[in-house]
Amino acid sequence: MKETAVYTHGHHESVLRSHRWRTAENSAAYLIGELRPGMSVLDVGCGPGTITADLAELVSPGGRVTAVDAAADVLEQARACVERRAPAAPVEFATADVHALDFPDDSFDVVHAHQVLQHVGDPVRALREMRRVCRPGGIVAARDADYAAMTWFPGTPGLEEWLDLYRRVARANGGEPDAGRRLLSWARAAGFTEVASSATAWCYATAEEVAWWSGLWADRTTASAYASIATSGGHATPAALASIAEAWHTWGAAPDAWFSVLNGEILARA
Repeated sequence: MKETAVYTHGHHESVLRSHRWRTAENSAAYLIGELRPGMSVLDVGCGPGTITADLAELVSPGGRVTAVDAAADVLEQARACVERRAPAAPVEFATADVHALDFPDDSFDVVHAHQVLQHVGDPVRALREMRRVCRPGGIVAARDADYAAMTWFPGTPGLEEWLDLYRRVARANGGEPDAGRRLLSWARAAGFTEVASSATAWCYATAEEVAWWSGLWADRTTASAYASIATSGGHATPAALASIAEAWHTWGAAPDAWFSVLNGEILARA
């Protein structure tokens, strides 16, 4: 992997359309049972803040959440989301690099990262840093998709091309798109000895879910930072991306379309 990585998705509206759908219930259920009122939580790579706001509710009363992201613009969206939700626990915001968090040792009871480690240059170093700022006995929680394990019906060559292209672009950017299966290994390499590993899936099966999922990926394929990186890096032509986007629309129009995203998860005791 590269020492530094480029965030493959960027923050185009089609990306944030997906991120804003995420909640603690549908994206961090493996962690919810560990949360208690009064806990302090660091939410790494908070994005537009929907999970952050849920975490703040779950540690109320008496808790606090610090939300960090590498992108200042998306932090403003997270701040607006939290202000709308007005959770009982206070939430602070800061830009941060997960490889070098600007917090003292032993600062938080829980350090959480959702869909972050697949995009960083050194996930083991990131986990060591998350461990450093977590109090002894606290929890480092991470959840990441595994692109190679994604599956769908009906089969279509266009989506196979999409998956192959995405994995090549992500790796060229310094990330690891099949992160879900590697989380346990990375945690062990980072020095954790007590790690609970699990997996859960997002599944899009209703007509509304399929239309939403296929539409956002069609848009992302032609209009997001991912599209620009794919073309500027010589991985695909604009015509090839347009063909993949059309394949997403065609797949999404199938009456029996179904898509599942496998996510690996770890709860690592600091």
